[in-house]
Amino acid sequence: MDVKAAPNGVATIEDRILRITGYYGYYPGYSSQKREEGTQAESGSQESHAQTRCESCTSTFLKVVWGFLIILSVSSSWVGTTQIVKITYKNFDYPFFMTWFSTNWNIMFFPVYYSGHLATAQEKQSPIKKIRECSRIFGEDGLTLKLFLKRTAPFSILWTLTNYLYLLALKKLTATDASALFCCNKAFVFLLSWIVLKDRFMGVRIVAAIMAITGIVMMAYADGFHGDSIIGVAYAVGSASASALYKVLFKMFLGSANFGEAAHFISTLGFFNLIFLSFTPIILYFTKVEHWSPFSAVPWGYLCGIAGLWLAFNILVNVGVVLTYPILISIGTVLSVPGNAAVDLLKREVIFSVVRLGATLIICLGFLLLLLPEEWDEITLRFINSLKEKKSEDYAEDNTDSGVHFRSRSRANGTVSIPLA
Repeated sequence: MDVKAAPNGVATIEDRILRITGYYGYYPGYSSQKREEGTQAESGSQESHAQTRCESCTSTFLKVVWGFLIILSVSSSWVGTTQIVKITYKNFDYPFFMTWFSTNWNIMFFPVYYSGHLATAQEKQSPIKKIRECSRIFGEDGLTLKLFLKRTAPFSILWTLTNYLYLLALKKLTATDASALFCCNKAFVFLLSWIVLKDRFMGVRIVAAIMAITGIVMMAYADGFHGDSIIGVAYAVGSASASALYKVLFKMFLGSANFGEAAHFISTLGFFNLIFLSFTPIILYFTKVEHWSPFSAVPWGYLCGIAGLWLAFNILVNVGVVLTYPILISIGTVLSVPGNAAVDLLKREVIFSVVRLGATLIICLGFLLLLLPEEWDEITLRFINSLKEKKSEDYAEDNTDSGVHFRSRSRANGTVSIPLA
């Protein structure tokens, strides 16, 4: 019987069967030309599918490698910043000047981004064109003087407040305690997003927020609720709250931003800090609140180290979102807690009591719970169902294999098993 194509280019039933099975040997009417065409089409589709899978695996592997490197870099930069601040405090105890000086370095964020653009992009853009393109985060008209003051001022104040309160907390607490308490900002982001942005309610994140609050109370109790401990915990919680408010307001008014827009925005914050907030350290200097003498006593090396690592941390966080999975950036942040703990133990600056260790673990566990995606419950159920289906398929295959083995052995003995009607 010859196998012919049906009208309108639709294959006959035999042709479909042959294409599905991929076997043409027992159909003499099927020409060798069709066999070759079918074989070539199948091989071509298999090669394209294999190439797609190879590219996907390569992309995933590169993302994981980049993620591993960025996790180490993010945690190392944050640990380095915190530890250098503690060292600087031994000779230079002026946190607002340190905050102001470090924030000015944000100006270099966009030049670093543009240098990367020139090194990697195929179509180069001039700096003015790139600035105009990235300034769309402020609106379709770009960055105007009104938007510069209206949009940049509140975020610049929150940025300065976050860093200043964190430095104040480091004066009262160890680096481990301060970094652990700062991780509570993730819980505060969820609570504010749920209240202000009407984000989806998730029971597991409420549990994580409760764990964060429990860890805060335990951290305050670790040293017996004396003055320095309570004040230090309040500073760290205030820093985490300001950071959470910054992130929620950014999402509310500016939405999401790509790497270039984020670089432009953070550089704009640096310009605002340099232009409008420079009077604050001057006032603090002449009012003797933050007064140092002589001027040559300023440890510029340590200050540049703090500012450089802080800038590197911000760049890595934004680069990491582009190169790898955002969840890995959060993991890098929480890994700064054991990193600081290791350094504090080597320096013998902290004695971990049961309460302090429990508080740190509870806060870190709550932070990790907050990293669960919104559809985590559906993903978990699908995964469990797939495992059940796989087990049932394996069980059916085992039964089939045992039945075949039994029938073959019965035939060998001269008996045949006849199924009941």
